[in-house]
Amino acid sequence: MTVLPLAALAVAASVLALPTPAAAHPSGDPQTVSIARDDQRPEVVQVRWRVGGPDDLTLLGVSLGLLPSDRVLLDGAVDYRTTDPAALASSEQFSAYLLKQITVADGSRRCLGAVEQPKALARAGVTVDYTCPGPVDTVTVAVRMLTDLNPAYRAAATGPDGQRAVYGSGAESHDWILSGVPAAASTGTSRGRSAAVRIAVVAGGALLVAAGALLASRRLRRRRAVGEARSVEQVSPGS
Repeated sequence: MTVLPLAALAVAASVLALPTPAAAHPSGDPQTVSIARDDQRPEVVQVRWRVGGPDDLTLLGVSLGLLPSDRVLLDGAVDYRTTDPAALASSEQFSAYLLKQITVADGSRRCLGAVEQPKALARAGVTVDYTCPGPVDTVTVAVRMLTDLNPAYRAAATGPDGQRAVYGSGAESHDWILSGVPAAASTGTSRGRSAAVRIAVVAGGALLVAAGALLASRRLRRRRAVGEARSVEQVSPGS
């Protein structure tokens, strides 16, 4: 009668000792994403992604097979090391993951991505240039970073003119307006401002000249008044 409970406890202990999938850390700082159109190349959309916490990079590195699996403990804790970001940044697996999880489309036309070599992945993130078939005004950007590890991950995104969005499971796609002020209009505005500055300078100079003339006229009148008063005193009987 006492052997069965002991056997059951032994089986339960062996099951609990088996390796379990690592727990992700979506409750920390969110990922950030910035979307913008290249000023020099109107057909290129630049997407910069930065991880929320450096331990998430370790978790991703283990998932991609770039880091040993024992870097994630059985309780889900992550053994982060400062060399982990460099291990991901220099790998083709990480670049392929980025291009799979972040996509850009101009309507029905897919834009081709090229990952820039990140210099400080954990601190500054990584930028991906997406070249579209032609100049873009509005694009659809989908972000699924880390949601394959845990659907609770979120990414706070920003775009031109204060546009904002939050990516997450069930909200993986968002449209962004990238069109800005045309170059010709910008040049015209600059010329207009330059002309306005010149007019203001001329007007200011004229005001200074007028003010100087008025001050000189007042001083001359005062001198004449003082001279006349002295003349009257000299010819008066009391003198």
